[in-house]
Amino acid sequence: MKDNFPNCLAMVLKHEGGYVNDPHDPGGETNFGISKRAYPTENIRAMTKTRAAEIYRRDYWDAVSGDELPHGLDLVAFDAAVNSGVMRASQWVQKAVMVDPDGRIGPVTVRAARKMDANNLEGAITAAVRLRLNFLASLKTWSRYKNGWSRRCEDVEFTAREMAKRSRFVPVEKPKEPRPKSGLAAVLGLLFAGLAYVLADFAGWISKLFGG
Repeated sequence: MKDNFPNCLAMVLKHEGGYVNDPHDPGGETNFGISKRAYPTENIRAMTKTRAAEIYRRDYWDAVSGDELPHGLDLVAFDAAVNSGVMRASQWVQKAVMVDPDGRIGPVTVRAARKMDANNLEGAITAAVRLRLNFLASLKTWSRYKNGWSRRCEDVEFTAREMAKRSRFVPVEKPKEPRPKSGLAAVLGLLFAGLAYVLADFAGWISKLFGG
């Protein structure tokens, strides 16, 4: 949800850290998780937290509809997008909420997520994280980064589930149609309406009689 971006960003930055230039990292030079490969025009070494937050909101949070997803699931989608790409993250969330995984979190996915009760939402969080872990384990760099990746996924899952528990999010429900009146209620309504008309007419007649 919209008010949860700062909390989710803090989780991402916690795992991304500061400036790194690991020759084994395909992203190359990186700062606050922003890589030179993905952003060749950015001054990575001079990257500020404010600038990183702007990039994360525009290119990752907004891309996974973070403002619309329930608390917890927004973190799962956002962190996975940063780590593995927006399309993959979106597909994992979509599979977890059981909609067509087209790689774009739109109204259908958001509606499915927001209809979930607390238990199903926590289950979806776990399912999406498991899909992410399975993907990471298939990468050739898994043996080198598996400990860090595993800890990150565990931390995200735990924090996301806690967010979901603390949230007062209320699922969107279709407005209830007004219930039709029963036959007796309708008859009584007509009787009272008629009585009110008769009394009003009688009051007018009395007024004319004694008023002049």
